[in-house]
Amino acid sequence: MENKMGRIFEKEKVDFLWQEVPEPGEKEVLLKIEASLICGSDLHIFRDRHPSVQLPVTVGHEFSGTVLKTGSGVKKFREGDRVVVEPAIPCGQCAACKRGNYGYCENLTFTYRCGHGAMAPYFVGAEDRMYHLPDEVSFEKGALAEPLAVAVHAVKRADIRMGDCVAITGAGAIGIMIASICRKLGAREVVISDFSPERLKMAKELGATRTVLASEENLEEVVAGLSHGAGFEKAFECVGLEATFRQLLNCMKVNGLVTDVGIFEKPLIQMDVSCLVKKELRIQGAQGYCWDFEDALQLLTELPYEKLITHHFPLEDLQTALETAGNPKSGAIKVCITPQGAEGGTYGRI
Repeated sequence: MENKMGRIFEKEKVDFLWQEVPEPGEKEVLLKIEASLICGSDLHIFRDRHPSVQLPVTVGHEFSGTVLKTGSGVKKFREGDRVVVEPAIPCGQCAACKRGNYGYCENLTFTYRCGHGAMAPYFVGAEDRMYHLPDEVSFEKGALAEPLAVAVHAVKRADIRMGDCVAITGAGAIGIMIASICRKLGAREVVISDFSPERLKMAKELGATRTVLASEENLEEVVAGLSHGAGFEKAFECVGLEATFRQLLNCMKVNGLVTDVGIFEKPLIQMDVSCLVKKELRIQGAQGYCWDFEDALQLLTELPYEKLITHHFPLEDLQTALETAGNPKSGAIKVCITPQGAEGGTYGRI
């Protein structure tokens, strides 16, 4: 059985690799991928601007599927089970891994970076990186578990509490999910800024209390008005731009916390560091997840995140799908690839 796997082989160009699907090892599971979503990091890779990934590389790490076959030592799954996959691969040997903090693994990598991208009909992975998909959650919605785990992890890092006022730049899927989780946890104000009216509308539907259309309003002025000039306690940068990062610093009250989630294609930025001393501001990052998937799956059963999936493409149209996902005028939030084809057929070969 062969697999047709999507790959970005040079800047803004896609091709496909045909590979033999291996038999699952003792603790491995063979999946038929039912839905695979395009991530913001996939777009950074597509533009050849991801700071941690070099081309060519296979893509796809937000996905769900059906178990086709299990290794002899697999106990948690059986044929026909519906699952989602955590694509992180920790080494298991470093100090962080031995303490259970695998998200801080010194040698952390991801399945797609190892040639096992999920823009394909099949996937073989480790049993201990897979989770049962709740019966009431569709495959498409289930594929959102991975980005939702990223949002969950960021919110946990920021220690969002009841009554907090939160500012967010970037109403992509992660920014919208962060807004919804903050609101669910009792944040009093959740203000999110973006240039897309469609994305801001979705953010409002999923929990944001106030949206800021960046082409017409200034986030700093809105926050100042809502806080009587004092600023907000917490903020999330979900764009990856110097301008939005500096903007959030100006939105913070004394002892405020800014959490950077966005990937900076241009990582060297300028900022007024005196504000860190004057206001005792705190800055931290949030990358990936660590024991966050089960919380994400619970949230999938409670909130209508399926609204975030705006476009669908067959696997053979991966090039167009990536172009659509990266086009601000398309209105896309999450773009879904259906590797099994519209009629339930497969793009693999037996």
